[in-house]
Amino acid sequence: MTTFPQNSLRQRLNHEPQALQFGTSGRRGQVVHLTQLEVFINAVAELEFLQSLPKSEGGIVKGDDFFYARDLRPSSCTYVQEQQGRGELAQTIEQAIHYAGMQPVNLGKIPTPALTHYALLQGKGSIMITGSHIPFDRNGYKTNTSKGELLKQHEQPINEKVNQVRQRFYQQAFADSLFDEDGCFKSGSKQLSVEYPEAAEIYRQRYVNFFGGNALSGMRLLVYQHSAVGRDLVVEILRALGAVVVAVGRSETFVPIDTENMDAGQLAVIQSLYQQASSDHGQFDAIVSTDGDSDRPLLLGVDEQTAAVRFFGGDLVGMLTAELLGADAVVVPISSNDGIDRGGLKDIVEPKTRIGSPYVIAGMEQALVRGKQAVCGWEANGGFLTGSDILWENRLLTALPTRDAVLPILAVLYMAKREDVALSQLFSRLPKRFSRAGLIKQFPRTLGLSIVKQLSPANAAIETVIFLADKIVFLDKNEQKINSANEDGEALKIIKQQLTQTFTTVLGFGKIERINYTDGVRIFFDNGDTAHIRPSGNADELRLYAVADSQQRADVIAELAVSEHEGLLRNLAELVAVEFRK
Repeated sequence: MTTFPQNSLRQRLNHEPQALQFGTSGRRGQVVHLTQLEVFINAVAELEFLQSLPKSEGGIVKGDDFFYARDLRPSSCTYVQEQQGRGELAQTIEQAIHYAGMQPVNLGKIPTPALTHYALLQGKGSIMITGSHIPFDRNGYKTNTSKGELLKQHEQPINEKVNQVRQRFYQQAFADSLFDEDGCFKSGSKQLSVEYPEAAEIYRQRYVNFFGGNALSGMRLLVYQHSAVGRDLVVEILRALGAVVVAVGRSETFVPIDTENMDAGQLAVIQSLYQQASSDHGQFDAIVSTDGDSDRPLLLGVDEQTAAVRFFGGDLVGMLTAELLGADAVVVPISSNDGIDRGGLKDIVEPKTRIGSPYVIAGMEQALVRGKQAVCGWEANGGFLTGSDILWENRLLTALPTRDAVLPILAVLYMAKREDVALSQLFSRLPKRFSRAGLIKQFPRTLGLSIVKQLSPANAAIETVIFLADKIVFLDKNEQKINSANEDGEALKIIKQQLTQTFTTVLGFGKIERINYTDGVRIFFDNGDTAHIRPSGNADELRLYAVADSQQRADVIAELAVSEHEGLLRNLAELVAVEFRK
């Protein structure tokens, strides 16, 4: 246990610090724990780590510009009374950049991909202050090297640097520290430096130039703005491409839109907005939106007969986008809709990755090493990444290896306009596999991890388990057979039995054929159903990704999963508790 000098900063803190952790992409936590001290320590450590890297590996140089931007969450730039007065994260990041010997450049309130795009063009590092789609009471930030996102191999050395920086600041004499007992800057509240608008404009031009000024001419679009940081920029881009746009649902209160988990309540809000807008302005071809930091798209069509809005999942949007761009390699995580393995893209799908953009980026880099020329990827949430420059109709779209919402929105709308079909008709030509994600909030992440551990083999080399009539086959991550010990087989028989007790035939599930452990527990049934269990990487949430042969069945599986009374996920939690008590 580390001891600190008398009258050191650590000795004077009036709270127990909660270390900020990496999630699937970036660092996030509850605002009440995001003291300026904690954010400062982590940001300084990441900046010092980047300064230790060569430029060829994404390094940055003292004295250079370093860019940052923020979303519209209150805590991103103000103190929030309801969150124990925590906040001003952007001000903290700006001071960390100064402390590390860099020149902070405030790019304002813009989408995460707009910040990343601009910084990459300049060959500089950047930080986005955002909690993305997660609830109001959380926030965080995401650091980019001068070459792109932080990758998983960066996390361990960064965490080691964080520990060093933490000790450095904690051991300072309190009188000499920048921080008070609450972990706030002694200097008090600060104004941010002047905002520069260039990044937003360059991002706008990126897509207007690529698609051309009349690409969406004649389309009528409804933009659900809520509290998305790109809400005005999306409207500007659509109008610049010739669409008639009506903006609705603007909110000054933060709305946590999760494009992976569009529940009935959120869809009802959008339906109501559509009905009012169509009454006032006539019919629309589509409704579009994004999540909070505008790196994930939200795309809905409208049934011509019933005027009911219909949500199209991000992985389906990704398939159409890759088709339009003429990709020769696509990278998706294991949670994606398996229709990609059955349609026109099946021959260019790279090995499935774990969930999170750093894994997708690593997969795209591997495809480039193998000589692929038009490489892209996406996640089930719809965030679309381009790992290479894309040449399309004699126009060049430079690589942007980070999640982006605007490209897939424009690609799908352009295809519908070009072919003069409704969105439902466009999506209907994809393989008939349908997905839905279910989510339980306020579900302890530790419990979610325990569920996964309980349902996983002890042998970490086992990636896939196949249950045949007379034996069990084990495969590694390269889909090569593993000669496993007898105890592995016995353990998987028990796991299969436990899962069968939850995913019963009464609920419509078939026999379990296969389980994949790339990221969480993905269960394949012989009737075509798929259920994928995975705890969130950065919040107390547990998800189940469902895939089935009909949208109705996928919806039912998701609903069964999240029911608070005898639901699938609650049953699995009880299973873990029973095993723990044994």
